Amino acid sequence: TVGLILLPGGDGDIGIGDDGSIDRQGNWIVRTRGAYWSAGMASLLLDAGADVGSAMAYMRRIAPRVVLVAMSRGSTKVPGALSYNPDGVVLASSMLSTVRGSLWSASSLPPTLVLHHRRDECRVTHAADVEPFAQWAGSKVRVRWIDGGSAPSGRICGGQHWHGFPGRESAVVGAIIGFARGVR
Repeated sequence: TVGLILLPGGDGDIGIGDDGSIDRQGNWIVRTRGAYWSAGMASLLLDAGADVGSAMAYMRRIAPRVVLVAMSRGSTKVPGALSYNPDGVVLASSMLSTVRGSLWSASSLPPTLVLHHRRDECRVTHAADVEPFAQWAGSKVRVRWIDGGSAPSGRICGGQHWHGFPGRESAVVGAIIGFARGVR
């Protein structure tokens, strides 16, 4: 069994209510969370301010392997979360230059999957940052490019633009599931 800790983008505030309801469904990581359950994986979606260390400890009681899945600005939490020893990390439409700048060296990364849309126009998640990050991290990183999808709409850094993989959610989820199953 693999457990996924899901870190949404933006300010991370998705409005999880006491009853488990979610106010803000636009982020692809929120829209697709049920697909992991269907694939036999446990997942825990974190709201703004949630403690990643506590989430990791909780998930380790459920699943022997835990993978952090971070979207966009959620990736800025990854360097601090590495002290909890995730078995893998997925960086989707992530702020790769910020993540790299927060790490002492690539040796602190567990196996990592970088998912990025070729047409992502968000000013802080440049597609041009993918290759330098992959070269810096070496064999620790696999890159999966996503292309195409539904016509983008809204803000270029929003969940319905290329940044949020509209119409390509199944490809993104499939890549995450395949990666997580292969993490040892």
